[in-house]
Amino acid sequence: MWESKMDINEVREIRAKTITYLGVGAIKKISDIAAELKKTGVNKLIVMTGKGAYKRTGAWDYVEAALKANGIEYVLYNKVTPNPTDAEVDEAVKIAKDFGAQAVIPIGGGSSIDAGKAVAVLLKYPGKPAEELMEGKFPAENAVPIIAINLTHGTGSESDRFAVVTITKKQYKPCIVADCIYPKYAIDDPALMAMLPVNQTCFVSVDAVNHVLEAATSKIASPYTVMLAKETIRLVGRYLPQAMAHPQDLTARYYLAYAALIAGICFDNGLLHFTHALEHPLSAIKPEVVHGQGLGILLPAVIKQIYPAVPEVVADIFSSVVPGLKGEPQEAEVAGDRIEAWLKTVGITVKLTDLGFSEKDLDRLVDLAFTTPSLGVLLSVAPIEATRENVRQIFADSL
Repeated sequence: MWESKMDINEVREIRAKTITYLGVGAIKKISDIAAELKKTGVNKLIVMTGKGAYKRTGAWDYVEAALKANGIEYVLYNKVTPNPTDAEVDEAVKIAKDFGAQAVIPIGGGSSIDAGKAVAVLLKYPGKPAEELMEGKFPAENAVPIIAINLTHGTGSESDRFAVVTITKKQYKPCIVADCIYPKYAIDDPALMAMLPVNQTCFVSVDAVNHVLEAATSKIASPYTVMLAKETIRLVGRYLPQAMAHPQDLTARYYLAYAALIAGICFDNGLLHFTHALEHPLSAIKPEVVHGQGLGILLPAVIKQIYPAVPEVVADIFSSVVPGLKGEPQEAEVAGDRIEAWLKTVGITVKLTDLGFSEKDLDRLVDLAFTTPSLGVLLSVAPIEATRENVRQIFADSL
């Protein structure tokens, strides 16, 4: 196969809206990026990250050295949690504003990048809180430059115009979609991802699979999104077991990072629908729920609901991991069961009851799916009409 002939140590430039540097050693590109920031007048910035991975992976050594070499001062916010909240964003904005930050460098997975995007917008809108931003109470049309350093292979946030932040008091987990939050540059260095634990390796890659399933079957899907979806699932199917068995295998990490990158581009074009619209209420109610795991639990039930409307697409994009589907509407149950069986082989082995949900939570989950700002847009592009009944059925089937 052609993958074996590719030099993973050659850093390639992949252009979508964001210029992404992909390859082992790509973190070294931060020196060039910092020099460009300096030339454009950036003298101060905020670094957004979680409590430890930015150092453990070695990313910080390169970033700090590049900033110092170019005379760029920084303030560090390292309190971003796995499901970032409006309170975290507001705290970081105040720190950044007081410091005079002119750009944002998020280091981490989707949580750090999404929180960084929100901060980048709010630095352009003094006095506006994160809650108003995430509820769409004002248009997000401007942001300071964002340089995303990605430490996971799943969210695609380094290459898209989406950001998700939880509004804690309302149990809302909305997303914003804005052209101004495309990162100017992104770094996908597989060597920074080799320390991901086995379970996180699974969950982030399953996130990518859900991205493309939704983008390839939405009402605005295109041949481009279907093509990217099929390749994403093929790569995840081949390299996820390899990365889980051998975490330091940089070839496996390289192709999972590439899969997640193109999955981000895929849903940037085709949007998302059921699994993301329904997972957000799960992790809004229980922030300890890992996003990718929640998506994986919901996916088989979503497949059973949408398959009759888009059987050919689902059968085609999953053909590498679930061969033999005929793409006929009547095989919806079989398709959902077989995809669930494949998910179990890569680590999605629990159901919602194992995460603490029960039938008594169903009404609240359904309400949140329909009332959380922005989720209605996702449901509106699903390949079938999203009703309270079929949304409830998806949650119930996932218990």
